[in-house]
Amino acid sequence: MKRQDYISWDEYFMGVALLAAKRSKDPNTQVGACVVDSNNIILSTGYNGFPTGCSDDEYPWEREGSDTKYPYVVHAELNTILNANGRNLRGSRIYVSLFPCNECAKAIIQSGIKEVVYLSDKYADTPSTAASKRMLTSAGVSLRQLDPSIVTLTINYKTGT
Repeated sequence: MKRQDYISWDEYFMGVALLAAKRSKDPNTQVGACVVDSNNIILSTGYNGFPTGCSDDEYPWEREGSDTKYPYVVHAELNTILNANGRNLRGSRIYVSLFPCNECAKAIIQSGIKEVVYLSDKYADTPSTAASKRMLTSAGVSLRQLDPSIVTLTINYKTGT
Protein backbone atom coordinates (compact mmCIF):
# COMPACT_ATOMS: atom_id res chain seq x y z
CA MET A 1 0.00 0.00 0.00
CA LYS A 2 1.34 3.42 -0.91
CA ARG A 3 2.10 6.13 1.60
CA GLN A 4 -0.90 8.43 2.26
CA ASP A 5 0.77 11.47 3.86
CA TYR A 6 2.52 12.84 0.78
CA ILE A 7 2.16 16.52 -0.13
CA SER A 8 0.07 17.81 -3.04
CA TRP A 9 1.56 19.31 -6.20
CA ASP A 10 0.49 22.77 -4.98
CA GLU A 11 2.21 22.24 -1.62
CA TYR A 12 5.31 20.89 -3.35
CA PHE A 13 5.69 23.83 -5.74
CA MET A 14 4.89 26.40 -3.07
CA GLY A 15 7.50 24.66 -0.93
CA VAL A 16 10.02 25.14 -3.74
CA ALA A 17 9.06 28.84 -3.88
CA LEU A 18 9.46 29.16 -0.10
CA LEU A 19 12.82 27.38 -0.25
CA ALA A 20 13.94 29.76 -3.03
CA ALA A 21 12.93 32.68 -0.77
CA LYS A 22 15.49 31.44 1.76
CA ARG A 23 18.20 32.52 -0.73
CA SER A 24 17.12 36.17 -0.50
CA LYS A 25 19.46 38.35 1.49
CA ASP A 26 16.81 41.03 2.02
CA PRO A 27 16.65 41.60 5.79
CA ASN A 28 12.93 42.52 5.69
CA THR A 29 11.10 40.58 3.00
CA GLN A 30 12.05 37.26 1.44
CA VAL A 31 9.95 36.22 -1.55
CA GLY A 32 10.37 33.15 -3.74
CA ALA A 33 8.72 31.97 -6.94
CA CYS A 34 8.55 28.83 -9.05
CA VAL A 35 7.19 28.46 -12.60
CA VAL A 36 5.72 25.09 -13.58
CA ASP A 37 4.41 23.76 -16.89
CA SER A 38 1.20 21.79 -17.45
CA ASN A 39 3.09 18.52 -16.87
CA ASN A 40 4.20 19.66 -13.39
CA ILE A 41 7.78 20.20 -14.51
CA ILE A 42 9.64 23.10 -12.92
CA LEU A 43 10.78 25.56 -15.58
CA SER A 44 12.42 28.13 -13.34
CA THR A 45 12.79 29.46 -9.81
CA GLY A 46 13.84 32.78 -8.34
CA TYR A 47 13.85 35.08 -5.33
CA ASN A 48 14.09 38.79 -4.62
CA GLY A 49 17.59 40.23 -4.78
CA PHE A 50 19.99 42.38 -6.74
CA PRO A 51 20.80 41.71 -10.40
CA THR A 52 23.69 39.40 -11.23
CA GLY A 53 26.96 41.29 -10.88
CA CYS A 54 25.58 43.79 -8.35
CA SER A 55 27.11 42.93 -5.00
CA ASP A 56 24.80 42.38 -2.04
CA ASP A 57 27.41 44.18 0.04
CA GLU A 58 27.63 47.32 -2.14
CA TYR A 59 23.94 48.14 -2.63
CA PRO A 60 21.55 49.38 0.05
CA TRP A 61 19.03 47.19 1.87
CA GLU A 62 17.35 50.17 3.56
CA ARG A 63 13.61 50.71 3.12
CA GLU A 64 13.65 54.43 3.94
CA GLY A 65 15.95 57.37 3.29
CA SER A 66 17.70 58.77 0.25
CA ASP A 67 19.26 55.49 -0.94
CA THR A 68 16.94 52.51 -0.63
CA LYS A 69 16.80 49.00 -2.05
CA TYR A 70 13.74 49.72 -4.21
CA PRO A 71 15.42 51.00 -7.40
CA TYR A 72 17.79 48.01 -7.41
CA VAL A 73 15.99 44.86 -6.23
CA VAL A 74 14.62 42.42 -8.79
CA HIS A 75 11.40 40.84 -7.46
CA ALA A 76 11.12 37.07 -7.25
CA GLU A 77 8.54 36.81 -10.04
CA LEU A 78 10.61 38.79 -12.54
CA ASN A 79 13.77 36.95 -11.50
CA THR A 80 12.01 33.64 -12.10
CA ILE A 81 10.84 34.72 -15.56
CA LEU A 82 14.33 35.97 -16.44
CA ASN A 83 15.94 32.81 -15.02
CA ALA A 84 13.87 30.73 -17.46
CA ASN A 85 16.45 31.79 -20.09
CA GLY A 86 13.98 31.99 -22.95
CA ARG A 87 12.00 28.84 -22.15
CA ASN A 88 8.43 29.04 -23.31
CA LEU A 89 6.30 29.93 -20.28
CA ARG A 90 3.00 30.13 -22.18
CA GLY A 91 0.24 28.33 -20.33
CA SER A 92 2.38 27.76 -17.23
CA ARG A 93 1.61 28.68 -13.65
CA ILE A 94 3.69 30.59 -11.16
CA TYR A 95 3.78 29.82 -7.46
CA VAL A 96 4.78 32.82 -5.38
CA SER A 97 4.96 33.34 -1.65
CA LEU A 98 3.63 36.93 -1.87
CA PHE A 99 1.02 38.27 -4.31
CA PRO A 100 2.78 39.98 -7.26
CA CYS A 101 3.08 43.75 -7.56
CA ASN A 102 1.88 45.61 -10.65
CA GLU A 103 5.31 45.55 -12.31
CA CYS A 104 5.63 41.79 -11.89
CA ALA A 105 2.05 41.36 -13.09
CA LYS A 106 3.07 42.96 -16.39
CA ALA A 107 5.94 40.49 -16.79
CA ILE A 108 3.67 37.57 -15.85
CA ILE A 109 1.13 38.61 -18.48
CA GLN A 110 3.72 39.24 -21.18
CA SER A 111 5.44 35.89 -20.57
CA GLY A 112 2.18 33.98 -21.10
CA ILE A 113 1.82 32.58 -17.58
CA LYS A 114 -1.84 31.68 -17.14
CA GLU A 115 -2.18 31.11 -13.40
CA VAL A 116 -0.80 32.77 -10.28
CA VAL A 117 -0.88 30.65 -7.13
CA TYR A 118 0.07 32.74 -4.12
CA LEU A 119 0.36 32.23 -0.39
CA SER A 120 0.20 35.69 1.19
CA ASP A 121 -1.75 38.76 0.08
CA LYS A 122 -0.54 41.07 2.85
CA TYR A 123 -0.53 44.13 0.57
CA ALA A 124 -4.07 43.52 -0.74
CA ASP A 125 -5.18 47.04 0.18
CA THR A 126 -2.42 48.86 -1.72
CA PRO A 127 -2.86 50.58 -5.10
CA SER A 128 -0.07 48.42 -6.56
CA THR A 129 -1.84 45.18 -5.69
CA ALA A 130 -5.20 46.53 -6.91
CA ALA A 131 -3.58 47.43 -10.25
CA SER A 132 -1.93 44.03 -10.39
CA LYS A 133 -5.20 42.18 -9.81
CA ARG A 134 -6.99 44.35 -12.37
CA MET A 135 -4.37 43.69 -15.08
CA LEU A 136 -4.03 39.98 -14.37
CA THR A 137 -7.80 39.49 -14.41
CA SER A 138 -8.21 41.52 -17.61
CA ALA A 139 -5.52 39.42 -19.29
CA GLY A 140 -7.27 36.18 -18.32
CA VAL A 141 -4.70 35.08 -15.76
CA SER A 142 -6.27 32.92 -13.02
CA LEU A 143 -5.55 33.96 -9.43
CA ARG A 144 -5.66 31.44 -6.62
CA GLN A 145 -4.63 31.79 -3.01
CA LEU A 146 -3.24 28.50 -1.75
CA ASP A 147 -4.81 27.12 1.40
CA PRO A 148 -2.37 24.32 2.20
CA SER A 149 -3.40 21.35 4.26
CA ILE A 150 -0.02 21.46 6.02
CA VAL A 151 1.39 24.22 8.21
CA THR A 152 5.05 23.25 8.26
CA LEU A 153 7.33 21.09 6.19
CA THR A 154 10.62 19.99 7.67
CA ILE A 155 13.69 19.19 5.64
CA ASN A 156 16.27 17.14 7.50
CA TYR A 157 19.70 17.17 5.86
CA LYS A 158 20.99 14.48 8.24
CA THR A 159 18.49 11.76 7.32
CA GLY A 160 17.63 12.87 3.82
CA THR A 161 13.92 13.28 4.65
